[in-house]
Amino acid sequence: MADPARARKIADRIKVIVAEHLEFRIKDERLGFVTITDARVTGDLQHASVFYTVFGSDEERQATAQVLEANKGRIRSAVGKGIGIRLTPSIEFIADALPEGAAHLEDLVAQTRARDEELARAAAGARHAGDADPYRKPVDRDGEDDADGTADAAATDVEVR
Repeated sequence: MADPARARKIADRIKVIVAEHLEFRIKDERLGFVTITDARVTGDLQHASVFYTVFGSDEERQATAQVLEANKGRIRSAVGKGIGIRLTPSIEFIADALPEGAAHLEDLVAQTRARDEELARAAAGARHAGDADPYRKPVDRDGEDDADGTADAAATDVEVR
């Protein structure tokens, strides 16, 4: 079992190597606008999962997945040369669901804003139920106020409605 810090460093290095290899070495017109979002390595450093996103339509995503699968051996060879460990990990490409999740969250926020606006319009003409001031008020029995304009506490009762 490798040290988790070492596995994290190797995963970061694999991410950079794969991104550079896709950008500069793979010359296939089917390869879309691909971004390597993450790489994870198992604890024994034998397997690496590389997450990617593709900007574009579903057809472009499918074509990019085919290009990645077709060039998996070349990419693994570049990773082996770049990280310099005894055993080169096998590589698996996984389409990252991050853009779809973000789009779903944006839709939920838009729906929530629309509902908030609808509630604000409904509340604009609304009135409170019952009396305007439903709280009990002190009633001045002797009619005298103190110097500060409030009634004495001893001479104050509570009016019950």
